[in-house]
Amino acid sequence: MTQKKRGLGKGLSALISDKALVDTILSEEEYINDNIVYLEIDSIVSKEEQPRKYFDEEALEDLANSIRLHGIIQPIIVRRADEKYEIVAGERRWRASKKAQLKKIPCIIKDIDIETASKIALIENVQREDLNPIEEAIAYKRIMDEYNLKQEEIGEAIGKSRTYVANSIRLLNLHEKVIEYIYEGKLSSGHGKALLGIKDKDEQLKACEKIIDLGLNVRETEAEIKQSKTKPKKKRKIKPKESYIIDLEDQLMRSLGTKVNLIVGNKKGKIEIEYYGDNDLERLIDLLMQ
Repeated sequence: MTQKKRGLGKGLSALISDKALVDTILSEEEYINDNIVYLEIDSIVSKEEQPRKYFDEEALEDLANSIRLHGIIQPIIVRRADEKYEIVAGERRWRASKKAQLKKIPCIIKDIDIETASKIALIENVQREDLNPIEEAIAYKRIMDEYNLKQEEIGEAIGKSRTYVANSIRLLNLHEKVIEYIYEGKLSSGHGKALLGIKDKDEQLKACEKIIDLGLNVRETEAEIKQSKTKPKKKRKIKPKESYIIDLEDQLMRSLGTKVNLIVGNKKGKIEIEYYGDNDLERLIDLLMQ
């Protein structure tokens, strides 16, 4: 039985204006109105800018075993590209079919241009339940940049809230290595969102590696980050003033009639003179101008 895809919002038309094409490609119904052809698997190539970059090998092997037993239930969508057929939607099924050593696989050939194919590939990928959080974030970012859409419009198109889209894209602001860990599945998106609370990228990475080493869950990670923020900062030790500096301060205080603080540095220093109100300031100015 074909697994239904998650429903799309009405904002999908912001990405693809041809409603008939949208209904044909992303409908939850079977491909009744399309002609399914069986193409040589070697004649099919992956899309060069496929939004999905990481494929879980274990999950692919499971799918390959299912294909060996039951075949491919849902055909993949391709477009003609020179002498080959380029995948528009269904790369995971194609990869699993290669693992299953199929010679031919069911396909639907669509007469569409590169731009429309890119849009469909993006949409098809962001709807997947098992999409990697970083791939999902990259896909949202690409949709925003390439099609000049706002987060609200993307959310409407894929049936998600604006906040969900925004939080997803924020993961791309993490340290490169942290992004890599999430990409590889060593950390979850929840861990990533918690680590965004650490602004310093190097500190982010240190906290990230600690999380992995200790096997902390998201809640424990949030508590760890919160605790690290509340740790008191070490106070800088103030070097005691030498006796001659204290004597000078006393002389100036007696002369000016107010508190004086001498700050001595390696090459330069400061004299701080306190005053209390406008009248006191005028008095000090008169004394200093004499």
